[in-house]
Amino acid sequence: MKSYGQFCPVAKAAELFCERWTPLIVRDLAAGSSRFSDLHRGVPLMSPTLLSRRLKQLEAEGIVERRRSRGGKTWTYHLTASGEEFVPMIEALGVWGQRWSRRQLAENEIDLGLLLWTLERSVKADAFGTGRSVVRLKLIDQPAGKDLWWFVNAGGRCELCLEDPGFEITIYLAVSLPDIIRVVRGGLTLRAALATDRLETIGPPRATKQLAAWLNLGPLTRIKSQRKDAVGPNTVSMPAAK
Repeated sequence: MKSYGQFCPVAKAAELFCERWTPLIVRDLAAGSSRFSDLHRGVPLMSPTLLSRRLKQLEAEGIVERRRSRGGKTWTYHLTASGEEFVPMIEALGVWGQRWSRRQLAENEIDLGLLLWTLERSVKADAFGTGRSVVRLKLIDQPAGKDLWWFVNAGGRCELCLEDPGFEITIYLAVSLPDIIRVVRGGLTLRAALATDRLETIGPPRATKQLAAWLNLGPLTRIKSQRKDAVGPNTVSMPAAK
């Protein structure tokens, strides 16, 4: 970690917190991720080697602690008391980002892997009832092999399946990747997406009514952009025609 060469406590805290990737690691630890593989899914552009090194640095600084997994063969990672004090900063960054950074999304920000990971870890698995339920998501703008995804909800957990698990489908969803990201990010309300057919559903009325509960969208999605240029928020910025 690079030093500012100052005794100022703001500088000392910034040396730790403002290192690239660190706020995102703290974000995911605060959200409940603890396994190395799960943390890496939250920062897919970060190499495993760099993630491992950063976790060791944060552990040395007393921000993160390692614990043996239940099986004793692997490690899990957790925020310490000092690490937990970073969480309000993460929340404040999220609020600021929703108010002041919501612009047209660049093409490289339309991240399929991050969307799937966000859904898998944040949905309310028992929203459709205590029994097993399955949500099939079809991304209508994605090529074969990347267009169909299944979310199996059982035992209070949601599991992403890359192939049809063979269970009865509770509800079918059809939407473009940019639009489902807009819904999850808060630039397009679920009600508006359904009303304009940007998100289509097939399933019993009860399942459709419970879709909002299943998505379990966080409070940040209700924060409105304050940017003067926020016209048509979260529209994909497409490359200019050649």
